[in-house]
Amino acid sequence: MHTPGTYFVTSRTWESRKLFTKPPVCEIFMETLLHYRDQGSYLLHGFVLMPDHIHMILTPGSGVALERAVQFIKGGSARRICQQLGFRLPVWQRGFTDHRIRDNQDYRNHLMYIAENPVKRGLVNSARDYPWSSASGNYVMDEPQGLKPLSKTEHSGTVETVPLRSLRS
Repeated sequence: MHTPGTYFVTSRTWESRKLFTKPPVCEIFMETLLHYRDQGSYLLHGFVLMPDHIHMILTPGSGVALERAVQFIKGGSARRICQQLGFRLPVWQRGFTDHRIRDNQDYRNHLMYIAENPVKRGLVNSARDYPWSSASGNYVMDEPQGLKPLSKTEHSGTVETVPLRSLRS
């Protein structure tokens, strides 16, 4: 069981297949992701759906474990993809990795990592051009809850976001 908080979560497709390259598959995933958010299962702060993996920043809802929130997303999307598109193979690899967000700087660093992932992979020239990402501006994201600011200067906009180097895309 995870400690309550906000998490950066990554999960890969089964055998790292590039499953999320066609709009119908991506749309089903997005509908599922937003459906469970709208039901209150979690707050969604940022995401990017890459061809072979997903990165998300989320805060599980009251009484919802992180594992359960991820199960809603992965299980719900897999079930719908298989039913609606006739897929016969697994969609997701088992499990996921997570990192508990420590403070506002950590949060901003992970948001930047999410935004830049499609650019670094050569899928688009600008993060705003990738439709399956919170960085596109096409989706309303939830504000983070209860993160400690790094310093007083953060509120004045003088703290710079440092790109993550320790995470793999």
